[in-house]
Amino acid sequence: MGKRYFCDYCDRSFQDNLHNRKKHLNGVQHLRAKRLWDDLFRDAAAILQEEQTKKPCRKFLQTGQCDFGSNCRFSHMTEQDLEKLSAQVQGEQRLKELQQEGVDIPPGTIEDWLEKRAKRLSAAQSNSALPEKPVPFQYPPGWPPMQDLPPSLQAPPPGGWPVPPNLQWG
Repeated sequence: MGKRYFCDYCDRSFQDNLHNRKKHLNGVQHLRAKRLWDDLFRDAAAILQEEQTKKPCRKFLQTGQCDFGSNCRFSHMTEQDLEKLSAQVQGEQRLKELQQEGVDIPPGTIEDWLEKRAKRLSAAQSNSALPEKPVPFQYPPGWPPMQDLPPSLQAPPPGGWPVPPNLQWG
């Protein structure tokens, strides 16, 4: 068996020769997988510009699904999604402007994040400082009275089930 070619985009391998490689690289499956990969690294402004030029997909808006998926030529973004994306683009533009003006914006460090997390957790623990009382067992609403239940469905007695002498330890 000769050399094999592995395509990282499609997660497939096949015999490596000119015909097979050319056929695969021009194939629909490979082109879709490559486009999906490239889309992961597009900036928000390019995505927003593209989505604003598209008309909304009627099928997606009605049912929440589209048979064409990511290959649909219509937009699958709702108004809220477009607003969030627009806000993200504006935030990125402001950040770039501030950086061009020379304003020093320190990046968040892991220490800052850990400090904020510790404060948040301590606040949450102080709010729940009262010990919780164990909730007694209750049957779901609509169940028959306890005496009418078979023994396998009855709650254990307060001290637990009695253990027969032949099963006790030691």
